[in-house]
Amino acid sequence: MRPDDLRPLLPLYGVPREAPLRLLNQSENATWMAGADQLVLRVHRHGYHRKEEIASELCWLQALQGVDGLRCVAPVPDKAGTVLQEQAGRFVVAFQPIPGREVQVADDLHGWFGALGEISARLHLQARNWARPPGFTRKRWDVETILGPDPHWGRWRDAPGLDPAGAAVLDRLAADLAHRLWAYGTAPGRFGLIHADLRLANLMIDQGSLWAIDFDDCGFGWWMYDLAAAVSFIETDPRLPDLMALWCEGYARIAPLAAEDRAVLPVMVMLRRVLLTAWIGSRADSDTAQALGGPDYTAGTVMLADRFLAKGRLWS
Repeated sequence: MRPDDLRPLLPLYGVPREAPLRLLNQSENATWMAGADQLVLRVHRHGYHRKEEIASELCWLQALQGVDGLRCVAPVPDKAGTVLQEQAGRFVVAFQPIPGREVQVADDLHGWFGALGEISARLHLQARNWARPPGFTRKRWDVETILGPDPHWGRWRDAPGLDPAGAAVLDRLAADLAHRLWAYGTAPGRFGLIHADLRLANLMIDQGSLWAIDFDDCGFGWWMYDLAAAVSFIETDPRLPDLMALWCEGYARIAPLAAEDRAVLPVMVMLRRVLLTAWIGSRADSDTAQALGGPDYTAGTVMLADRFLAKGRLWS
């Protein structure tokens, strides 16, 4: 979508039609800043979410506002109270800008992962106790929709640069992960409504606090999958064991964390890595995919898979 396609929406929010529009990010969706940091506009990728799925995400976000200890992005209605727009054949949602900056890999992540564990636990507690409205619908993130023949984010077999030897390794990995996850199960104590993409780029630092943004991939998945999402693209970082431990400490300060949940975390991280490997192939137009370099990321996934299959963990 071109900037001029968005301009008819701006006056609906009290922003001048001629206000500057700046592209912030091109990933799953395109994100624009309107005016002098007045409004964030998310232009949805065509064909990914249905209208009722987006409306359900916004419903959850509205329910999360005011939860004690939780700061998350808020959708902004237009003057008529509408939060979901359709423009030039695309769905568009406006959000309140959050001051501050994204968390960066180069930051002292040890200082943030405990707080991130607390955020995840608060989200999960709210989701467990929230009476979802009739018609609420979001995607599932499970064995079938990640590793099955028709996954949401593409097939790992189509990953860029995957050769037959690597495919054989990932085939064994997929079977191993599926076996472990079926054994772990999807009972309510282990599976529910999650953010599903709480990676560093979806966390904002403002005045010493973390904000959770971009709930576009929220859906029904394993609670512990939110830790795997948090370490997206840093799975080989030497800080990983410490960061995972800090996340668990933060989580346990807010909600119970069983030994079985802690034990399944490497499985979730490996599952997420396979999902991202497929995503990079199916979203080659995204800033993230281009920055990571598809074949190199695929080769890293095969290396991690070899280690995991041999040792059951991700680090030496």
